[in-house]
Amino acid sequence: MTDTARAIPRSILYTPALSLDRVVKAWSYDADVHVIDLEDAVPAPEKTAARRVCRAALEKAPHPANVGVRINRLGTLEAVHDLVLLAESPVRPGIVVMTMVNSAVEVRLLRDTLASAGARPEIYVTVETPAAVAAVDAIARAADGLVLGSADLAATLGVEITWAGMLAARQAMALACARYGTACVDTANFRLAEPDVLAAEIDRVRELGFHGKVTVHPGELDTINRALRPDPDELRRARRVSEAVRAANGGIAVLDGSMVGPPFARLARTTAALGDAWRTRFADRATDAGAGR
Repeated sequence: MTDTARAIPRSILYTPALSLDRVVKAWSYDADVHVIDLEDAVPAPEKTAARRVCRAALEKAPHPANVGVRINRLGTLEAVHDLVLLAESPVRPGIVVMTMVNSAVEVRLLRDTLASAGARPEIYVTVETPAAVAAVDAIARAADGLVLGSADLAATLGVEITWAGMLAARQAMALACARYGTACVDTANFRLAEPDVLAAEIDRVRELGFHGKVTVHPGELDTINRALRPDPDELRRARRVSEAVRAANGGIAVLDGSMVGPPFARLARTTAALGDAWRTRFADRATDAGAGR
């Protein structure tokens, strides 16, 4: 982790830029970040219209800093048009999500290109190619967040989207993100009719060190939020662990019948810092969204 905890979204809702009404309606759903999708969810003949929807939606966004735009792959003409949109829009998103990235060079190129237009969003990278998995450490260092893109990765590998099939990529992401304090966000669940699958997957990615999860269906947000948003009891426990170790002069202490020491205190401090950062950026917005439903 870096010294300053990043405010990491725990739930990210993707909405295709096919209808202004649909995108604006999404603001009422209780997601930490709302992503307007210009990529896979938009058929090629509708890309130009989607950019118009995206610009209009950004102008209506109640909290643009917590809105993302997923752009088309760098190196395509569609991506050029997407970047012009982001440069010229009077309201700019707080996050830009990249697709089909293979190296950290692409992340730096996008960051520099947007900065030349005075735009400095957070950059999230969809890890969905074998090359991205191989270069994940450098990409995590260059980006603000990584999002597992299981569908394209599985298709390239020639495997089904299973826990075993995606485990190596998830582990690589979690380790790289932990090194640099980068947001680590899991893939969308594609088995929408099986809520138990979603809940089990969330539990497993939490164990690996993931912070958040993507969804394309607002009906999944409650499950994601309950599991991944900072829990007040967990934060209180973390602060008690940190204080117990401090009171023991940085040594071993006993708290509620369990031994705690410096590694436990380090985890506790990280947990508390991430929780505080999330609350500062997202908590009020989450309350607003819940009240608007």
